[in-house]
Amino acid sequence: MKLLSSFKNFLKDLLFPPFCIGCHREGTYLCEDCFSLIEIIENQYCPFCYPPKIVPDGKTCSTCRKSKYLTGLYFSTSYQNPLVKKMIWLYKYHFIKELSQPLTSLIITHFQILSKKPEFYDEKKKREFILIPIPLSKKQLKARGFNQTEEIARRISQLLKISLLTNVFVKVKETQPQTKLKGKERKNNIKGAFFVKNSNLIKERKVLLVDDVFTTGATMEEAAKILKKAGAKEVWGITIAREEIQKP
Repeated sequence: MKLLSSFKNFLKDLLFPPFCIGCHREGTYLCEDCFSLIEIIENQYCPFCYPPKIVPDGKTCSTCRKSKYLTGLYFSTSYQNPLVKKMIWLYKYHFIKELSQPLTSLIITHFQILSKKPEFYDEKKKREFILIPIPLSKKQLKARGFNQTEEIARRISQLLKISLLTNVFVKVKETQPQTKLKGKERKNNIKGAFFVKNSNLIKERKVLLVDDVFTTGATMEEAAKILKKAGAKEVWGITIAREEIQKP
């Protein structure tokens, strides 16, 4: 099967070679030169407060933590970067699965240059963590053909040697695209959308919750709430990019 898959990929690259989304150079979807033009975040910020506040320990600030479930957020870059925005758009809506590789590289680079290394880089503490992607509904999965966040989570799992769970956290409610909604509409839209099938697998574990873009945080906060209620010790968000924070 691996040989057949490799041959199919060879034919695909031969007939439809990838071109850099930035400069259109043949050979890759994101060349090294264009990758170097993307500003990778070196600090962590509180996901919810305005204006953005750097948090040395990576956790949601003490003020926001009183009413939030998300422990903290890792995001590699700004969604306002045109190249990043285009890559994510092509990945999500044109289903270019191969883009999971450069997009994951942005996240890994963020981890590597952080002023304080993530706890899951410690070999002794790594076993406490599990990776869980934001799930799609059955209808969404059928339409897209694959779960884009699961592909990124899978690559992170392989690179960092952290266990990946893909069949425990599920989406049980059809929702409208969050991009078309604002504020409370987003919260109401995503409310009740997620369910934990086997809480024993996440009980007392630290969950790394993977999504593509963090905007208002409605999706991640709802997911974190369900995971925490099912027994997760902590829930850390991981996204490719973060939308520019708008004043409430």
